[in-house]
Amino acid sequence: MWLLSALSLLPAPSFQQAAVDPSPPNIVLMMADDLGWGDVGFNGGEIIQTPQLDAMAAGGLVFDRFYAAAPVCSPTRGSALTGRHPYRYGVFNANSGHLLPRELTLAEALRTLGYATGHFGKWHLGTLTTTESDANRGGPKHAAHYSPPWENGFDVCFSTESKVPTFDPMLRPAESSQKKQNQWWPPVEDPESATAYGTAYWSNGERVTGDLRGDDSRLIMDRALPFIRAAVNRKQPFFSVIWFHAPHLPVVADEEHTRPYAEHPPYAQHYYGCITALDEQIGRLRRDLRELGVEENTLIFFCSDNGPEGDASAPGSTGGLRGRKRSLHEGGIRVPALAEWPARIEAGRRTSLPSVTSDYLPTILAAVGLEVAPGTPLDGINLMPLLAGQLERREEAIAFESGRQLALVRGRYKLVGRLVRAGNEGELEPLDPERFQLFDLREDRAEEHDLAEAEEDLLAELTLELDVWRRSCRASLRDGDQDTEPVEATR
Repeated sequence: MWLLSALSLLPAPSFQQAAVDPSPPNIVLMMADDLGWGDVGFNGGEIIQTPQLDAMAAGGLVFDRFYAAAPVCSPTRGSALTGRHPYRYGVFNANSGHLLPRELTLAEALRTLGYATGHFGKWHLGTLTTTESDANRGGPKHAAHYSPPWENGFDVCFSTESKVPTFDPMLRPAESSQKKQNQWWPPVEDPESATAYGTAYWSNGERVTGDLRGDDSRLIMDRALPFIRAAVNRKQPFFSVIWFHAPHLPVVADEEHTRPYAEHPPYAQHYYGCITALDEQIGRLRRDLRELGVEENTLIFFCSDNGPEGDASAPGSTGGLRGRKRSLHEGGIRVPALAEWPARIEAGRRTSLPSVTSDYLPTILAAVGLEVAPGTPLDGINLMPLLAGQLERREEAIAFESGRQLALVRGRYKLVGRLVRAGNEGELEPLDPERFQLFDLREDRAEEHDLAEAEEDLLAELTLELDVWRRSCRASLRDGDQDTEPVEATR
């Protein structure tokens, strides 16, 4: 048994073991990159072929109102591993900050219970090398942001700092227009004539140099599956984080995967194709779990890190939601999401209960018999009752901050507003209800009808709740309230 605790000005985060499950579940966290809510078949998408995700949806639970903690990738990823909003620990945007050593991650908590832990794909929570140029920030100039997955609880890693092309991830065509460079290109035919993309895969401190041609989602799964098989052969529970790069730009797909979309423009062909290629790898994972005999007791979560890139003319679909990536309107943060656990989740269910990536940590800790002490400064809740079909209402609000944008979701209502200036540092700007809009998402999922004037009391109430939450986050950021050191508890 273990007690994980910390001291701070705020209530101390602590995790203590409850009833011990003789067969702890295996856990897989999968995340797509910039996948829109309407891009998948299980949310009504009619263009992109996602049969494996649709099968997973039929076998598990679909979240109709699942939120990324942020409208961009790095902050969301940190929330999934810590259960905390990124403004508690300083990852305000993509390519900024890093996962701090004081933050307790899911991998660190699960490893104390004997789990094998692995990270595969995009990390984006710190640099992976201090000795050479790599990706957006790697190398000596950004050594202060060195925080790789293998120093945050992961035993086995096949990870990149940030984005790569979704096919032949190490290569870029030698000659290509700037627009294509940013969006898409055909697969490289002659690697000798190509140039290096500039982002490397790293495995526990070593640059990976071999077998990096082809579909990137397949390359990631090629590393994740042996890790899972090895853990099963050792009869060891496993925690596998599989964070795909698709469909983040630049999108590249081979002819096999663009062929079904030949009637669409090239950019869309590659966008759609790399999603179908990703979908195939999810089917491959589910088949392997069945063949290994561990499917029943494996909890799989799938989501996207934020909404789709670009404007309304870009291929990604929000399914009619307002806004896109970088926006705190629904299209930027409401993402496709699933959970599957045959032993515990009834197949074919959908829920409209609001949930968020910060819910992963308290839910998974509860699933393995760990309790989060009351008063712990987490921003997520335990969704185990929801997975069991026993939770119909979420009492806790879900709050958001990104740059000058603020939002808060409580039940059917959503508050959305903007600050005069970004509040990352210094004194917090007082929140003025007149700078906020109020929407009823049950009746107005597209956020078209502002209820602020008609519901002044509710507007003021939610604005105050958002202000209290912001001040709690700044206290965490200022004072620190996490400790990663496990301390053995009295039996």
